[in-house]
Amino acid sequence: MAALMAGTALAGCGGNNGASKADGTADSASKAASGAKGSVYWLNFKPEIDETLQDLAKKYTKAKGVDVKVVTAASGTYYTTLTAEMDKSNPPTLFVIGNQQGVKDWGDFALDLKGTAIEKELNTDAYNLYDANGKLVSIGYCYECYGIIANPTLIEQAGHTMDEIKNFDGLKAVAEDIHKRAAELKFDAFSSSDMDDSSSWRFTGHMANLEYFYEEKAAGKAWTECPATITGDYLPNFKNLYDLCINNSLTAPTDLSAGGHNAEEEFINGKAAFFVNGSWEFAAVSEKVPNAVMIPYYCGVEGEEKAGLNCGTENCWAVNANVSADDQQATIDFMVWLVSDPDASKIMVEQLGVMPYKNAVASSNGFLQNAEAYSADGCYVMDWATNYQPNVDEYRKDLVSALNAYNADQSDANWAKVKEAFVDGWAKQYKAIQG
Repeated sequence: MAALMAGTALAGCGGNNGASKADGTADSASKAASGAKGSVYWLNFKPEIDETLQDLAKKYTKAKGVDVKVVTAASGTYYTTLTAEMDKSNPPTLFVIGNQQGVKDWGDFALDLKGTAIEKELNTDAYNLYDANGKLVSIGYCYECYGIIANPTLIEQAGHTMDEIKNFDGLKAVAEDIHKRAAELKFDAFSSSDMDDSSSWRFTGHMANLEYFYEEKAAGKAWTECPATITGDYLPNFKNLYDLCINNSLTAPTDLSAGGHNAEEEFINGKAAFFVNGSWEFAAVSEKVPNAVMIPYYCGVEGEEKAGLNCGTENCWAVNANVSADDQQATIDFMVWLVSDPDASKIMVEQLGVMPYKNAVASSNGFLQNAEAYSADGCYVMDWATNYQPNVDEYRKDLVSALNAYNADQSDANWAKVKEAFVDGWAKQYKAIQG
């Protein structure tokens, strides 16, 4: 999800009336009246909700008389920004530790959240991160899902139904038929699968997860830390789905390396029946394709008729253990307000999809409802094993390079280079981060 981050570092909150001043700090009379002692500084991980958070910060400051500052890190720089900010005299009181590598790197800076008011608001422990000693380092504040977004209307126009798509064979039959008749139908099967920075994460991060997940599943135990090596046993299944996407698409595989195609627009404008992406696309997609649904990564694995969507998060709150007790309390109070206040939680849910808190407003995100429906039907959830990719930027960069070579010439020799980047590259980058 770091590849989704965009924008520049932003700061500022508060308003110019009521209990807050134009510079974003509560006036002294308001603070005295509310009894507020501490303040909040949230270093935000998700740029797409920056504007929302700035507004919520103003509302909270006005209502509670507590200073709240929200800063959003620039694209791909979250932990670099966090390192710099933690060295300042007024460091973030609220920040993100989103995976087990983050727990190792930043766990000592995090307050143990067990027994706190925000921990008591949770309705599940599924998205929480602990260190080796059992400290609750960070807690998920939303979770998301990803898979293949489908337009049932276009599929029906092609003479098929969603009921035909229950495994890879069904998906392949429908996609290849649509692609073969694209000129006649005026739409193709898959939207573009570009390999530039704005799109490649959908395949080197998200779709790659199917390989990691099925390794976990075969071993009978989910990863709790980055393994030193992977087997690549399910790389042929990744290849099944990847080949289907690039060879039955609006854009030829040889034209994917430079990017420049807008897969979202292609889908919502009815030019493609399938779009590889996640639940964060629901608002944009549903506006023009209100009956869009999300289906699993069908890839030819035995028993995949009972597969569900890829569900997880890298969005986990941590509270700074090294700030004052007043700032810690102010931060936890703010967190509780975000997930329990009817108006605040409604705004957060509209932006994030689902918040795993018992008093948060229910989500109206259709793709997350698809995920819940699969689970209710007894399908297994594909957890985000991709979060464990070692030295993630370098690992994915090598994958992109290998996939671009394969896209240009789909030879066995070039696929062998993809496997090398996928499997040997994992071991290489694991060693790199171990020092």
